[in-house]
Amino acid sequence: MNKFTARILIVEDDPQIRNFISYVLSAEGFASDNAATAQSAMTLLAANVYDLMLLDLGLPDYDGMDVIRKVREWSEIPILVVSARDQDQEKAQALDAGADDYLTKPFSTTELMARIRVAIRHAFRQNTAAVQKVLTVRELSLDLEKRQVTLRGQPLHLTPMEYNLLSLFLRNSGKVLTTRYLISAIWGSGYGEDTQALRALMAGLRRKIEENPAKPRYIVTEIGVGYRLVEQEIQKGPY
Repeated sequence: MNKFTARILIVEDDPQIRNFISYVLSAEGFASDNAATAQSAMTLLAANVYDLMLLDLGLPDYDGMDVIRKVREWSEIPILVVSARDQDQEKAQALDAGADDYLTKPFSTTELMARIRVAIRHAFRQNTAAVQKVLTVRELSLDLEKRQVTLRGQPLHLTPMEYNLLSLFLRNSGKVLTTRYLISAIWGSGYGEDTQALRALMAGLRRKIEENPAKPRYIVTEIGVGYRLVEQEIQKGPY
């Protein structure tokens, strides 16, 4: 999928921000529809096919968290939350409810478009996962059939748990994975929320894939929320 065929639903009650995002998307070659309320958004989703939904949480009729949960009952459309709510707990709740990413206002157009492209690309990869045998991000590759990992073309020796963790990130590159999700996926839902075990596992993986584990470039920390495998550097700044 390329940017000229992607269609995006903007759910935002602030007309100034809504028009700004529409303008940016149009300039980048994307088609878009607008909704100022949760109800109108659900109506548009039921009648049209979209490649991504940009969702503000502070809607006049329903809270955005409820919209995420409702949409996830019947659709896997990528959801990028764009909200002024900047509390870590709310970010984690939105991601655990089913959002794919979270962008806090204010944001730069560069970051917005980068997040959009990553979300659409990730959705496309998920749809073609059945035939995808090698997952690659920059100089890091994982062969699913051989269970082999290479970095800059050289074999990388990982423990089974490190392999499972890296596989999760490569399957969800660009997407924020919450701490709760990672613990459940690696150790099981009955393991609780032992963040210390996850931090130790993450530290071991970073030592093997990062040139400088103290300043990671592949797996970055989303403070108070979780972690993200980044495909490229993203410039940040106000819109």
